[in-house]
Amino acid sequence: MARGTIRYWAAAKAAAGLAEEAYEARTLGEALDAARARHTGPDFARVLGRCSVLVDGAAVGRRPHDSVELADGGTVEVLPPFAGGSR
Repeated sequence: MARGTIRYWAAAKAAAGLAEEAYEARTLGEALDAARARHTGPDFARVLGRCSVLVDGAAVGRRPHDSVELADGGTVEVLPPFAGGSR
């Protein structure tokens, strides 16, 4: 079981009601399932479903979250879509 930090940004931070929290999980899927259980409001699950996730600085992309192993002392970044940019 690994322990680390989940950091929430922008709308994910607002939906969670905090900027970061600890995880204790083997995989990213387990960590995010536990976060969903802690943050039971309707906005959190909706926002989380639209977010990009980085694990220790590397984009998870479309990989199944249960296949992404977490490291002890690692960091999960939850990044909602941001407005702006060019076409």
